[in-house]
Amino acid sequence: MAATGLVILTHLGLVTGQTAGLALLLSYATGFSFALMFFVVNLPFYWLGYKRIGPRFVFKTVIAVILVSAFSIWFPDLISFETLNPVYGVALFGVLTGAGLLAIFRHGASLGGVGILAIYIQEATGFRAGFTQLLFDVCIFAAAFFILDTRAVLLSMLGAFIVNMIITFNHRKDWYVAT
Repeated sequence: MAATGLVILTHLGLVTGQTAGLALLLSYATGFSFALMFFVVNLPFYWLGYKRIGPRFVFKTVIAVILVSAFSIWFPDLISFETLNPVYGVALFGVLTGAGLLAIFRHGASLGGVGILAIYIQEATGFRAGFTQLLFDVCIFAAAFFILDTRAVLLSMLGAFIVNMIITFNHRKDWYVAT
């Protein structure tokens, strides 16, 4: 679901938050593939996940990051968009990616980087993971104004807001968590 959301987002030439957003910005700025940038950007965060959350979490996270990276290469060959309204596309991205991240979080993993930090902060302090991610996203979008036009950044912000609100209101310790 998250990889499909990213295909929609990249088709529209937009960006998101978190490490995926950083990877997209780096991809747009350097010409390197999103898959490579996404994997590399997440490398430093694995140590934090290992030390603070545990090796099982990091193993699942590395697998999730590898799969999203691989799917982001493969999925554009499976789906194309002749017509895609940007507002609808951003909303669809937000719902797909938010639900995908929620499922990944509930099964003891993340898509790396800020997700690892957000989950750790939520477990340690109770501060919602979605709000941590939203704060990081503000930094990503500030940088995006130097690479993308204003309309693209504003649409991107809407998508990230949808993703983070899905996580904020649905990722709770007292709700379903797979073991």
